Amino acid sequence: MTDSPPAQGIHPAATGAGPNPAPPPPRAVLKLAFILGAAMATTPLAVDMYLPTLPTIREDFGASEGSTQLSLTAFFIGLAIGQIIYGPIADRVGRRLPLLSGILLFIVASVACALSTSIEMMIPVRFLQAAGGCAGMVISRAIVRDLFDRQGSARMFSLLVLVMGMAPIVAPLLGGYVAAALGWQAIFWFLAAVGIATLAAVWLALPETLRPENRRPPGLGNVAATYLLLLRDRRYVGYAVAGGVAQAGMFAYISGSPFVFIEVFGVPATLYGWLFAINVIGLVALSQVNRWLLTRWESERILRAANTGVALFGLAVLAAALSGVLGLVGLMIPLFGYIALLGINMPNAMAGALAQHAPRAGAASALMGTFQFATAGVAGTAVGQLHDGTPVPMGVVVALCGAASWIGFRLLVPRR
Repeated sequence: MTDSPPAQGIHPAATGAGPNPAPPPPRAVLKLAFILGAAMATTPLAVDMYLPTLPTIREDFGASEGSTQLSLTAFFIGLAIGQIIYGPIADRVGRRLPLLSGILLFIVASVACALSTSIEMMIPVRFLQAAGGCAGMVISRAIVRDLFDRQGSARMFSLLVLVMGMAPIVAPLLGGYVAAALGWQAIFWFLAAVGIATLAAVWLALPETLRPENRRPPGLGNVAATYLLLLRDRRYVGYAVAGGVAQAGMFAYISGSPFVFIEVFGVPATLYGWLFAINVIGLVALSQVNRWLLTRWESERILRAANTGVALFGLAVLAAALSGVLGLVGLMIPLFGYIALLGINMPNAMAGALAQHAPRAGAASALMGTFQFATAGVAGTAVGQLHDGTPVPMGVVVALCGAASWIGFRLLVPRR
């Protein structure tokens, strides 16, 4: 189950054997992108399809708003904890077994969610659903590092943004329609079906990419030593800050924009989804521009430029929120710039973080993912705590995230 012959056109690279692993051919790259993109997309689908059904679930279960919200909180806790666990396991036993196991757990938990009869039952299985789904996020990034060098990894991460970038656009609309037609339970049956299709694709077409000689020794001591080594690597932490803190600004926008757009600026709820989609389309579009840029410049140079742009647009969001110039349009323009540039910033930051840690790519991917979700949680909470009936709290947090990303990256990853 852990090892299988390479699928046609996909060849495991000599992870850690040199700076330039031989990448798969172009056709195999597209197939790989669809498989890994599907594995990574299960998590955003499980979040975004679920959100429109929260009021209905609360009413059906006769639960309080707070306990219903806990089912969402439990999901994010599962994401954070699960990633830390999967990373070292994937470095020890290979990529296939933990990825297949995680997807299987996601399927079983999705079915359990559909069969839940109370919010008390749903909360723990939502935790398990996230703990299974996050395997796709962690291990897919490690597989990319197994197969590509830094430039190639950045291009592949950009391609994955294209594949999975449709989830935040389609999922809320799809979730609303499915729930309205078939009930909220149908969403979880749909997620289980997506999991089954992904499981089949991984089983049939994704080979093991971590060679036995590159696997890490077992034991909690070795796991702790690996994470300590990563935390002591200034450049790794710098890339994590560049990517994770900048991305936290997007979560501040996600947390604050429903109130700002709908209640402050009077945007109809039906139009809000389209405004949200515009920013996601910008992110996906620039992720593909990034693939073109990577054929001409080094990933490090592109990251520095994009990270500077993120910081400047973050400050522009705050200025627009404070001044009120041009109202909603004045706020949307710098928000679009900030989020769209994440399509360049995030793939290059991830590639930089994993570049020097091929032998422990699973743990490096896991720690960076956990950091991203932790900072995102802090940013989202801060927007809520600072709420004052204006766009300013959202602007403050977005600006702080952009500035902190820029400062931390330049302090920790000086130019060579």
